[in-house]
Amino acid sequence: MKKISIPVIVTILLLLMNVFYSVGQSNNLMVISNPKGAQKELTFAELTAIMKGEKQRWKDGTAITIALMKSSTSTGEAAAKKVYGNTGDGLNKYWLALVFQGKAKAPAFFNSPGDLEAFVSQTPGAIGIIEDSPEVKTKPLIIDGKKSF
Repeated sequence: MKKISIPVIVTILLLLMNVFYSVGQSNNLMVISNPKGAQKELTFAELTAIMKGEKQRWKDGTAITIALMKSSTSTGEAAAKKVYGNTGDGLNKYWLALVFQGKAKAPAFFNSPGDLEAFVSQTPGAIGIIEDSPEVKTKPLIIDGKKSF
């Protein structure tokens, strides 16, 4: 029987710990919006209807513009799972189908949370999902009584 060296065992253990840590990590997401149009609170069901393009106008008639992190980012992947119940690739296919069928306008996709936040703050009716962070300057929408989900 071949012996495994201590450095190899330590490396394997560190890799396994990293895998378990990243699987156990949950991205706390928050919803931000432009003050023009959006309510201050939504239920998760209302948020899902908006983010899936099923609801396209706010109560005051302002068109809703969706802003998302690219699915290649950890926040984009987390949003795809939590809001759409899908993978990042599945989310992209979902939106391609909706746009192709003429049922909705495509969301704006971003690489950085700062760019997404700037877009939302400058675009009337915009709503976006970003990772909850102290660096976010935009006041979040409350979803089911909470600032993040």
